[in-house]
Amino acid sequence: MAEVVSPVPGAGRREPGEVGRARGPPVADPGAALSPQGEIIEGCRLPVLRRNQDNEDEWPLAEILSVKDISGRKLFYVHYIDFNKRLDEWVTHERLDLKKIQFPKKEAKTPTKNGLPGSRPGSPEREVKRKVEVVSPATPVPSETAPASVFPQNGSARRAVAAQPGRKRKSNCLGTDEDSQDSSDGIPSAPRMTGSLVSDRSHDDIVTRMKNIVCIELGRHRLKPWYFSPYPQELTTLPVLYLCEFCLKYGRSLKCLQRHLTKCDLRHPPGNEIYRKGTISFFEIDGRKNKSYSQNLCLLAKCFLDHKTLYYDTDPFLFYVMTEYDCKGFHIVGYFSKEKESTEDYNVACILTLPPYQRRGYGKLLIEFSYELSKVEGKTGTPEKPLSDLGLLSYRSYWSQTILEILMGLKSESGERPQITINEISEITSIKKEDVISTLQYLNLINYYKGQYILTLSEDIVDGHERAMLKRLLRIDSKCLHFTPKDWSKRGKW
Repeated sequence: MAEVVSPVPGAGRREPGEVGRARGPPVADPGAALSPQGEIIEGCRLPVLRRNQDNEDEWPLAEILSVKDISGRKLFYVHYIDFNKRLDEWVTHERLDLKKIQFPKKEAKTPTKNGLPGSRPGSPEREVKRKVEVVSPATPVPSETAPASVFPQNGSARRAVAAQPGRKRKSNCLGTDEDSQDSSDGIPSAPRMTGSLVSDRSHDDIVTRMKNIVCIELGRHRLKPWYFSPYPQELTTLPVLYLCEFCLKYGRSLKCLQRHLTKCDLRHPPGNEIYRKGTISFFEIDGRKNKSYSQNLCLLAKCFLDHKTLYYDTDPFLFYVMTEYDCKGFHIVGYFSKEKESTEDYNVACILTLPPYQRRGYGKLLIEFSYELSKVEGKTGTPEKPLSDLGLLSYRSYWSQTILEILMGLKSESGERPQITINEISEITSIKKEDVISTLQYLNLINYYKGQYILTLSEDIVDGHERAMLKRLLRIDSKCLHFTPKDWSKRGKW
């Protein structure tokens, strides 16, 4: 989701939820024999030395995905177990603890998945048994049409949403795990197989698990990819892949790029500019009319999005590219794509802020713009699931700030508590009702008082929200949006 839209992880940054790792060199097993270097094969697991976010050495368990020999020196591509794949890297023999090596389990025959031959080598704990989740009865949630009222807490009046009276009090408010990759908002997490950019992982193999591009030069920035992207194989051996920052065409060398720039007359993404305020502009690109640009954009985005796959048929999608303007042109900052027709009310398929522009508020600006388009279309929307870890954090933050902004802006009439419903919040913000309810649960605002469910805003939540909004300087101005939605169902094959 990734984009797409969050802090750039440092080379040694621990991912959310990664706690309790032992630090310092691992204690060697006295009975373990040192494995010769030649015995290290794909699928082995062993501790590997790396630096964490505190610049300290640690030895997390890692899996060897590939081995290569350069000028007589072996390099090993490792994936740190329980760490995000963006931290995968090539390491030398000196960083491996061979005394703790775990060799792949031998199997009588090639492992299969869904009846098809497996493509990954066997490794310890590779075969994970399917877990059957026991779903408890549905937790009561606020009625979507019941009015809201103000409920005093600690002597001060705070806004509260009332639900249907007479229901049993629920034991706790369900929050969604910060590190979850799937939606737990009642929306099926299984990706669609038609018109979707979500990867179903059915063809995931050892090749696509490894980063294949070393470095990308895009304008004045050099980007280090996080994940695999299906660029032509002959380009994967280059130390740097050069991209035109306006048309995103790729070249083998700086000389190729310079020759291309003498012929490329683009200084902004192709398509219609539908928003401009200050130096920020948004361009709408039709995946059918601008197929080459759209495909190049998908190739670039795949370097930073792990949960999306790339279809070369971009016809069913619209791409909204955010740019920053200076004297040299409109420079791409990030983008999101959406289906021209979505039966699931998805208003975003992929979303990404490029790494040089992350942690500057552009991610929330992209999200806010997607909902601004939904408001013009008169629809409620939700991002396509599953979201990446960073995308999920960004959406949670946006939903929380937007909903709290609505609740705190309510005014009482005739001395009575102000009232609002879940449906009204959804209509005002264009956030889908399921996302509104899950956000309220995540914030742990739902309480039961005198026979009804209410939302009570504590001083801590109010203070935290006000501090966050002071930092959020970039906002979408609806007056600067010039957008007319199209009815794609009446336009034939788009």
